[in-house]
This record gives sequence, C-alpha cells and structure tokens, in this order.
Amino acid sequence: MKRLISLLLLLASSCCLVRAQMRPIVETPDVPRPDATYRFAQRDTCELLLDFYRAAPDAGPCADTLRKPVVVHAFGGAFLMGVRNHPDDRHWYRRLADEGYHVVAIDYRLGLKGKTLKTSLSTLPLLRDAIQMAVDDLYAATNYLLEHAEELGIDPDRIIVSGSSAGAITALQAEWEILNGKEPAQVLPGWFNYAGVMAFAGAVFSMDGPINFPQKPCPILLLYGTDDRIVPYGSISIFRNHFAGSAALAKKLAQIGANFQVYRFEDAGHEISVSMRRNVPEELRFLEENVIKGRHRPLDATLTDKTIEAPAWGRASIRDIYPR
Repeated sequence: MKRLISLLLLLASSCCLVRAQMRPIVETPDVPRPDATYRFAQRDTCELLLDFYRAAPDAGPCADTLRKPVVVHAFGGAFLMGVRNHPDDRHWYRRLADEGYHVVAIDYRLGLKGKTLKTSLSTLPLLRDAIQMAVDDLYAATNYLLEHAEELGIDPDRIIVSGSSAGAITALQAEWEILNGKEPAQVLPGWFNYAGVMAFAGAVFSMDGPINFPQKPCPILLLYGTDDRIVPYGSISIFRNHFAGSAALAKKLAQIGANFQVYRFEDAGHEISVSMRRNVPEELRFLEENVIKGRHRPLDATLTDKTIEAPAWGRASIRDIYPR
C-alpha cells in the first residue's frame, strides 16, 4: 500500500506543481511565427489545431529531397494546462526547421483540467484516461499529417514524435501502444510506426500489468534529470499498475537491444523537461544518425551541467505538496 500511495502522490504532485511550472508567456518581436496553422480534429468541446514550421529546403540530411522528415511536438503541463505555441518553444521549433526538419506543434485535450487527484485508487483511472485522451489526439494529428503529406511536403516514413513532461509521456505511450497492438493505435494505418521518439522527462503508464516491449521500438532519445521528483525516472508498481520513467525504460530498451540513447543529467530535476533548446546538438545527431540514416547507435551518458537553471518547480518534492 505504501508503494501505491507513493505512486499517487507523485501523480498528484505533477498536477499541483504545474501552475508553478508554467513559464510566463512573453511575446517579443523576435519570437518566430509558424508558417501555417491547421485544424486537425474537431472534438465535442473544442477544435484541435497544429502549427506548421516549414523546413529550410536546402538544409539537413534530407536537403536533396522534396519530402522532409517532420518532428511532431506535444507540450507539457501535467495534462492540466499548457499551450502548443509557447514563445520559448517556438524558438526551438524554428531552429529545427532551419536544420531541415518540418516541425509541427499540436494541441491535445487536457484530461485532468478541473479535476483533483487524490491518494486513492480512484485517481488511477483518471490519469489513465487523461493520458489516453492525449495519445488519441496525437494519433489524430498523425493521421492528418499522413493524409496531407504530399501537399505539406512530408515524408510519411519519417514522422518523429517529441514531447515535454506530460507531452513526453504522451509520445512514449503512443509508441508503446503501437508496439503492443493496443486498440487506440488501430486508428493508424497498419503499416505505420513513428520513425523516432524524443522524450524530455517522460514515462509510460499501464494499469494492465508490466510495461514490456514485444518488439523493438523505433529509435528513442530519452533525457531526464536524476533528481526529478515530478515524473519519476525509475519505476513504481503496485498490483497491475505500473509507471516506468526514463531510467526504467532505458533498462528495458537495453535488454532488447533497441536503438536508443539516454542522457542522464546528474542532480538535475524536472527542468530537463524544457531543455530542448539547450540540447539541440544531441538532438540533431540522434535525428540524423539514428533516425534518418538508421544507424544503431546506443548511448547511455551521465552528464553534470551546473549551468542549467534550476527553477523552484524543477526541485519540488512530494513533501512540498503534502507536508508531514
């Protein structure tokens, strides 16, 4: 039971801390704008949009092709809040576009908005449903890109999914569901799989038993802080409920010989979830070598970077939310 309470506290803390996590949205003249915005789905309560940043035509490993790889990014915010077009992230989107990759920033429904997570078993279905809602919307965006690949100049075999925090959970969960033949993934074409995953402080959640990979996934890049107390980097399990963070996933991926890379930022917290702009060289090497060229380049690196800003929300713990 103590392990279950620990799991629930971790999940609850993510939602309680997300308001502190939200970076101020400051529009300045130098903030990049998307080249286009499209509606990719209409839900009962809202329409879902995606911003499209067009790849520089003569850049990157696919400079000589008309159809470019695309990075689809899901924002963070504990499934409670967040936006696809945060100014800080838009600088990163344009940087990747300048390097020859289309970038798509998507909306997804916030399944925990207006809900309170409690330390009881009733919380777990709420979390599962919120994750699944985000995954379903990611799949809808993926289908939209596949259907419009020709007009957008997208290579349908090179759709990479990326995410930050809750978005990283969404990205990893989406790939895990495809590999395990889960029903929600059946909306995608039978031949389809993502070409790669980039997860900044992500995890996979299951209420149906251990998290396994019945086949090798697409190339995966994991980045996380070893002192992350919001999205656990290890694993927590009780009965048939399992929550596997980046460290636990890296162990499983190594066991099956997957093409993956993991960067462990020693003593860093959840701030790694928004470190995309700081790690562009590592991201580009992964995208070009592991994804585009298909080279098997496993990497497990532990880094110490004292220059990474550690905001209060990045260092928060369960006790900060539930003092004893």
